[in-house]
Amino acid sequence: QVQLVESGGGLVQAGGSLRLSCAASGRTLSTSVMGWFRQAPGKEREFVAAISGSGSNTGYADSVKGRFTISRDNAKNTVYLQMNSLKPEDTGVYYCAARAGFVLNRSTTAYDYWGQGTQVTVSS
Repeated sequence: QVQLVESGGGLVQAGGSLRLSCAASGRTLSTSVMGWFRQAPGKEREFVAAISGSGSNTGYADSVKGRFTISRDNAKNTVYLQMNSLKPEDTGVYYCAARAGFVLNRSTTAYDYWGQGTQVTVSS
C-alpha cells in the first residue's frame, strides 16, 4: 500500500508562484509514474503533469506548459510541482497520484494511489 500526502497549497495572487510537494510512504516510488491532477468546483478532475520513475520523461497539459514544472527526488520519495505565473483558472484542489509501470498517462483511471489533495486558490 502507498500513502501520498500533498502539501504546499495556499492562496496566492495572479502572477505568483507556489510549489507543491507530494510525500510518499509505504513503498518506494522510484519505479512508479507520478502525476498531478486538479479539480475545480463543479468540474471533473483533470490532468496537470506526469513524470516517469527516473525523472527523464515528463508530460504536461497544454494549459500549464511553460508555467509548471514537475520533478522528483527519489531519495526522499517526494514529487514536486513548481507553479509559476499562476492564473485564477489554476484554482482548484491539486492531487498527487501514483501508478506502476513506465508509461506516462493522462487518465485518472490509470492511477492506483491518490493523495487527499491540497487547495490552491489564485486571486485576480
